[in-house]
Amino acid sequence: MPELVFFSGTMDCGKSTLALQIEHNRSARGLQGLIYSRNDRAGRGKLSSRLGLVTEAVEAVDDMDFYVHVVDRLSSGGRVDYVIVDEAQFLGPGQIDQLARVVDDLGLDVFAFGITTDFRTKLFPGSQRLVELADRIEVLKVEALCWCGARATHNARTVDGRMVVEGAQVVVGDVRGDASGEGPDRPAEVGYEVLCRRHHRRRQTAATAHAAALSPDVLPVDAPR
Repeated sequence: MPELVFFSGTMDCGKSTLALQIEHNRSARGLQGLIYSRNDRAGRGKLSSRLGLVTEAVEAVDDMDFYVHVVDRLSSGGRVDYVIVDEAQFLGPGQIDQLARVVDDLGLDVFAFGITTDFRTKLFPGSQRLVELADRIEVLKVEALCWCGARATHNARTVDGRMVVEGAQVVVGDVRGDASGEGPDRPAEVGYEVLCRRHHRRRQTAATAHAAALSPDVLPVDAPR
């Protein structure tokens, strides 16, 4: 039976690499898939991993109807045996419903990859809908590590190395991004970092921990008044 499968994990856990592996395995057997991505690190219309692998993809824009897009491909004589969607957390709930319809009405497997929660530990709407609708949820086994060496469970947004907990849910930035340039007019550098729950709660990134010369075992205390 065809399935809607949600592969979930933190940043740096190999989601895009697995998406590329699934594409390779199926294409090597003569199958043809439709690949979608959004806000990929390699640019529009790309699916890439941090290992350097990259392939062409369809950029999933806000108003895209996935069901209609797949039907149009089939109606024009194209072949579609499966669908891969990377960065699925950025999709709208209605678009996840469309992917479920691709499974149910067209009989195609859909493999969706994405992180579950944002930098505030809140569910992405797309990921929430996937949790509600997916036939199967796979949490990736490759563990990303916090700077302290513990298993990373949370995604953090940083601005010039300091963790922030307010702002728009989606802001494109570099993983492990470092501040560049000098002077007060230098634009703030937005980055992302994976942290364990303890250091996410403390808002303690690798940069701020190094600056404070703190051990990961030191408990936060209030400054004397």
